[in-house]
Amino acid sequence: MTRSPKTQQSPTARTPLRFRRDGSFRILQMADIQDGPNVKPDTIRMIEAAIKAADPDLIVFTGDQIRGYDPAYIDTFLRRRGENPGAKVRLVTEVEAKLQGIKRRIAARRNPDLPPSEDVVTLDDLLDDTRQKVRDTFSAFLSPAIKAGVPFAATYGNHDFQCGILADEQDDIYREYPGCMNPAPGTSELAIEPGTFALPIESSDGSGRVAMSVTLVNSGDYAGKPEENDAQYPRYVANSRGLDLADSDGYGTPSDKAVAWLGDVQRSLATRNGDGKPVPTIAFQHIPPQEFYDCLKEVPAWTPNAVEGARNYAGHCYVLNHEVCRPGSRLGEAIGCADDNVGEVDAMRRAGGYFALFCGHDHKNSFVGHVDGIDLGYAPTCGFECYGPKSRYRGVRLFEFREDAPQLYVTRMLTWGELVGRYSGNELRVFFEDHCVTGAVSLRNELRRPQVFAGVAIGTTAAFAAIVHAAVRQVRQVKR
Repeated sequence: MTRSPKTQQSPTARTPLRFRRDGSFRILQMADIQDGPNVKPDTIRMIEAAIKAADPDLIVFTGDQIRGYDPAYIDTFLRRRGENPGAKVRLVTEVEAKLQGIKRRIAARRNPDLPPSEDVVTLDDLLDDTRQKVRDTFSAFLSPAIKAGVPFAATYGNHDFQCGILADEQDDIYREYPGCMNPAPGTSELAIEPGTFALPIESSDGSGRVAMSVTLVNSGDYAGKPEENDAQYPRYVANSRGLDLADSDGYGTPSDKAVAWLGDVQRSLATRNGDGKPVPTIAFQHIPPQEFYDCLKEVPAWTPNAVEGARNYAGHCYVLNHEVCRPGSRLGEAIGCADDNVGEVDAMRRAGGYFALFCGHDHKNSFVGHVDGIDLGYAPTCGFECYGPKSRYRGVRLFEFREDAPQLYVTRMLTWGELVGRYSGNELRVFFEDHCVTGAVSLRNELRRPQVFAGVAIGTTAAFAAIVHAAVRQVRQVKR
């Protein structure tokens, strides 16, 4: 069935989002692009194919668009907020930089009493270079949306800020691009901070009534203060991928202000509509809250395809609870939630109207569960520079809404395997990212995958047989 035309976004003005004349509205969620200035061609190809297949009305980027630890940002890298840019760089970034021929530049202060010297680089110079690299990254992955005339909105993850450019400045950079729907914080009751805002979707009749709302929440980055955890910094440098949280108090959470705002924005939208009723709302953010574990069930450690929980849930193994999860759901890794539960999901339930919360962050997960009146779901990574599942499972999540009942939405994955092909342009890299072992937990998770276990068992058996065979031959030669 052919859909009615959508309203194109002007490069200079943000046209209100609106249901099409046929009562439909489509959103694409793109999670964890997580790349440097030279965004992988396969990532761009994935985005282009998804936009062409879905004909969306809005694209939502749910954080970690920037691979903040990429060698391109080595001069201004921030492990945690509050540090000096480039002061503490993880070992894997140093190694990547050497392999790519990237030389670090150390900022130095210019003597104001002496004439400027081209061989002296200041921190401002380095940050200016990083700003341009951020623009280059944005220009790359936004180009398919801009060419197609599709508006977009973005929130932030735990790696975006690590390039050295914080979310408030990245927000300003996004607004330089045509189609950006991110409102400047404080310009209305619907926008309170970078990455936390609501986008009303008006009804198709042009009356201005808000038929649905799309809410984005900045879920924070890391908990704790870096100066309180510096004793563990050497462990982070040596194994930053496996110990990303070793020198912090876990992942971050939405701010108290943002949690309180979840109810305030519903009251604001109800006042705008004049009926006092909560508006049907879907929320997006990067880091999942603890309630996502309610979509799983605990199982014995030897259960095939089980994954071990993280931090507060460490030492327990889980699989999907298919009684609450939709068909097609996939669990590929532990839920990387914060150690603290700040009551965000409870605030959504109290406010009313919120029917779904979708996240990214955990690149191998793509399940959708329904718990206590609200859907909790994932989109996996759509990028090809970061770790994740097999190429054919990487992709973009499509949502299809009807104006008369937005909460009865349909969602499915648009995957690389469906839209492009089985293999990516660098399948060896993807294979490594899918099976990379960074510690005992990831090793055990790998061995619970039946194909991996079978391969290890066959390899071990073959090796043992070869050893026995060699030993027997040696004994026979001695006897002769």
